[in-house]
Amino acid sequence: MRKALIVGIDWYENVAPLYGCVNDSFAVRSMLDRHADGSINFGVRHITATGPNAMASRDELRGAIQELFAGDGEVALLYFAGHGHIESTGGYLCSSDVKTGNDGLALAEIMTMANQSRIANRVIILDSCHSGVAGGNPLQHKVAEVSDGVTILTASTDEQYASEENGAGIFTSLLVDALGGAAANLVGEVTPGGVYAHVDQSLGPWAQRPVFKTNVKRFVSLRKVQPPLELAELRRIAEFFPSAGYQMQLDPTYEPERNVSCATDLQGVPSPDPDHTAIFSILQKFNRVGLLVPEGAPHMWHAAMESKAVRLTALGEHYRRLAAKDLI
Repeated sequence: MRKALIVGIDWYENVAPLYGCVNDSFAVRSMLDRHADGSINFGVRHITATGPNAMASRDELRGAIQELFAGDGEVALLYFAGHGHIESTGGYLCSSDVKTGNDGLALAEIMTMANQSRIANRVIILDSCHSGVAGGNPLQHKVAEVSDGVTILTASTDEQYASEENGAGIFTSLLVDALGGAAANLVGEVTPGGVYAHVDQSLGPWAQRPVFKTNVKRFVSLRKVQPPLELAELRRIAEFFPSAGYQMQLDPTYEPERNVSCATDLQGVPSPDPDHTAIFSILQKFNRVGLLVPEGAPHMWHAAMESKAVRLTALGEHYRRLAAKDLI
């Protein structure tokens, strides 16, 4: 069972309203409720606050989060976009009815619910000011208290505000891009680690800094997208490169094209071999996604026509090991 609680609060009774959080929550929901192929991903509960007749109270928010982390299951994901508050007693998520901020829902209470949950993977994603305090120890600020299976990803540190741009949260815009495939690995899975890497690399050193805290043995997949390679082809990497550091020797029979304007002397060059050209087509795909590079040649065409070798990159070696262990 995979369930997600998505919250977007624009309307506040007693503090300044926000204008992009509800839209952000719909954008996240559109990514999480189904995988890229249309199959069901998370079962989503969506709470929004858009006006005095559509509020999200503290009691409603607390009850929904409590229900999210109750019972058993594979993944429980919380996404919150709205005001955040921090003071010496800790951080708070602000519901529509807050008056001072510290009467919101304490992040310490949310972390207690997540840490004590029996659900295998608990993911908390917060696009709110000062959200980086989540999971922290109030007495030892550099110490995180995150139980096994819990991951926290926040828009900013405990000292920073979460910024908006063009009516949308900068962090959530990058999160949506990541879930859409920008952070996918070569088997088409978007993990929390991949999302964080995408967000972190997209923000400059002077911008708000995302915070990532996790205590997991293995990242859970948040969404599946179309992988850049067919998995059957990716698995053949261990066939073509049977050991670490192996270099695969090419020759002209691997290249189907013969460019007569090239300076290479084609006289005496063997004709293409259909079996070899089929393999070479896969190798070219590996090259395009950074799994391998030609040795001593500028391009794959030259590697074949000049009988050079190709070798795996560090990323290629990683996927070779996965394929060799039948983990792909």
